[in-house]
Amino acid sequence: MSNTVELSFAETIAADIQQSYHAIDLEKIARTTLTAMTDKLPNVNFRYFAELDSYWYKPKLLDIYIVDTNEGRRLNLQSRHKDYATNVLSYPSDLPADVLPLLDEVHLGELVLCHEVVCQEAIGQHKQFDHHLTHLVVHGILHLLGFDHEISEQDADEMEQFEIEILAKLGINNPYLAQD
Repeated sequence: MSNTVELSFAETIAADIQQSYHAIDLEKIARTTLTAMTDKLPNVNFRYFAELDSYWYKPKLLDIYIVDTNEGRRLNLQSRHKDYATNVLSYPSDLPADVLPLLDEVHLGELVLCHEVVCQEAIGQHKQFDHHLTHLVVHGILHLLGFDHEISEQDADEMEQFEIEILAKLGINNPYLAQD
């Protein structure tokens, strides 16, 4: 199964910053996340993908869009009514379940990452940029599958455990432990 990650950038993102994103194997991150979650079927529920037996094993498509603080803030205000730039926004695919089996690939949705926020958080948390970015991509993909840490503490704990497990498969330590 071949998955595709389509990476795009706001016009304000400089070429050298774009190169830093292209240097990260986003398809490996997506593949590892999706494989780990597929292995959990049927014991987990992907809220945004009903009746997935007829199409889940098709290739997946994930869009990732990198923005600056101004656009990140505007999008967060527009979609979540929060007036600040956030690290990652997730826009799940809203294709009807009866259409998905007809498609050649399953479009998961789009992740919007605010470059400046990702950098500031990585520095503030004493993490490598690529490790923090990987965590946010995993986190975002879980949101695209329907997991939500804002519903309840139990949902937050479940999502956090999935993230820790997937990041370990990618060679990244538990991001929720204090960093020295």
